Amino acid sequence: MASRFLSAGLLFGLNACGAAQAAQGSVLADFEATLAAHDSATAALRDWCGARGIADPAQIRARPVTGEAGEIPPELRTLLEIGPEEKLGYRHVRLVCGETVLSEAHNWYVPGRLTPEMNRVLETTETPFGPVVSPLGFTRERLASVRGRVPGCPENTVLAQRAVLKLPDGRPISAVVECYTAASLGES
Repeated sequence: MASRFLSAGLLFGLNACGAAQAAQGSVLADFEATLAAHDSATAALRDWCGARGIADPAQIRARPVTGEAGEIPPELRTLLEIGPEEKLGYRHVRLVCGETVLSEAHNWYVPGRLTPEMNRVLETTETPFGPVVSPLGFTRERLASVRGRVPGCPENTVLAQRAVLKLPDGRPISAVVECYTAASLGES
């Protein structure tokens, strides 16, 4: 008798958990669709922030995360189509709307394919990468998308994406790893 009660209680708990996961899955699916509709993750986050009422105004800032850039992933230079001597830029930022951290991003970029003013803004301000380089007319090619945390992402990651940004002529300007937080879905 006790084992039937335990089984029924466990099933009820799983059903409640399943309903919560389904609700989160629906919001996450909407979030993924918003990201997919934009070449700029910043533009997607701004639209999402505004639609969800996360902050007013729905303005995205890139807060630098201090520390070492770490080792350059071995395939990065091939992905960005640059030689071993070409300079790489790196930004590790938290993209925030109001005070809510929506994502943490690692961005390796090719300074030689940007204007001097773009490089200056990236090095000295909290302006996100997408708006800085938008005059170049870049497109985004998503390489991978994983629900949940991947290595290099914080614990509260609900979605991780890897992407490369390319100029209209097809040359890559940036490779990113983006870690979207539970807070972006309205969760703590």
